[in-house]
Amino acid sequence: MTTKELLLSGDSDPNPWYRAGRLVVLVGLSIWGWTFLSASMASNAAGESFMHNINLPFHEAGHIIFSPFGRFMQVLGGTLGQLLIPCLCIGAFLLKNHDPFGASVGLWWLGQNFMDIAPYINDARALDLILLGGVTGKDVDGYHDWQNILGTLGWLEYDHILAKLSHGFGAFLMVLALAWGGTVLYLQFTRRPSSL
Repeated sequence: MTTKELLLSGDSDPNPWYRAGRLVVLVGLSIWGWTFLSASMASNAAGESFMHNINLPFHEAGHIIFSPFGRFMQVLGGTLGQLLIPCLCIGAFLLKNHDPFGASVGLWWLGQNFMDIAPYINDARALDLILLGGVTGKDVDGYHDWQNILGTLGWLEYDHILAKLSHGFGAFLMVLALAWGGTVLYLQFTRRPSSL
């Protein structure tokens, strides 16, 4: 299977209800995505959205999963956990299910996760963001992941730059995901049998 087939093929004759459902999903993700794309990083729209509640368990699980690899990896593991789960979904949809549209939804989720972590990175010096447990990084010493990560690396002064990169990259991935999903759907609609 070529890369083009992997990324753009899928069912050439999917059930018309699947096509309609995928179209509804694409429109919904476009509208929802616009709320993230049009909001500033400072507004923390991603962190205050319903998606944050989906991302949070994977973030917290990442701390546990990466804990055997030392304190630094345990702290970084939270962010890695919430980024790896959408990547695993993308891989499963592409390689196991041969469903590039499903993979595009996973890519949208990955982009949303990058936007979700951006305010957290941005807060590494200020420590004003309310964290899990209702406290800030100022309230509990060593509690703020990104203060620990960037402090350990000696990059604390770059928190705002890295946050903007994360936010921008997330926005790029979300737009790319919508374009990818739209292309896959367009190809599926144009390949449908004329009898439908």
